[in-house]
Amino acid sequence: MSGLGWASLGVLELTALPTIGAERWVPWHREADVLLVDGGDATYLSHWMRESGLAELLPSLPDTVWVGVSAGSMVMTPRIGEYFVEWPSAPDDRTLGVVDFSIFPHLDAFPGNTLAHAERWAADIRVPAYAIDEQTAIKVADGSVEVVSEGQWKKFG
Repeated sequence: MSGLGWASLGVLELTALPTIGAERWVPWHREADVLLVDGGDATYLSHWMRESGLAELLPSLPDTVWVGVSAGSMVMTPRIGEYFVEWPSAPDDRTLGVVDFSIFPHLDAFPGNTLAHAERWAADIRVPAYAIDEQTAIKVADGSVEVVSEGQWKKFG
């Protein structure tokens, strides 16, 4: 991701934010054009976004673009489904709910991420949902949802 030609790129560890102090890191976020958030565990990411104060800051950044990869996208949804909960301390599968749909990522990239798995996942998620592969992105702007894809994807619900 760092090789995409950004004018500058900073790395910020969410778990460190509570010890840094908002007066230091909030201006960095307010000045950023893009927040690039990579993958991992969406429930862990959601926890630390809340704990750090970043989740609370997001509504005040309407012109900032959020680019999420894998869990970095899933964290913006209302739920990820029990299928994707890996963090042992996660109380449930709820995430931030910034968008009103859920995401099943990496369609057909791993043995457990087939369309059949996605269909079973979607049956339990209870919100509109998308299964997307590695060549697919979901663009949300002003409440409008657009799938951008050169690959495979499916909408549920």
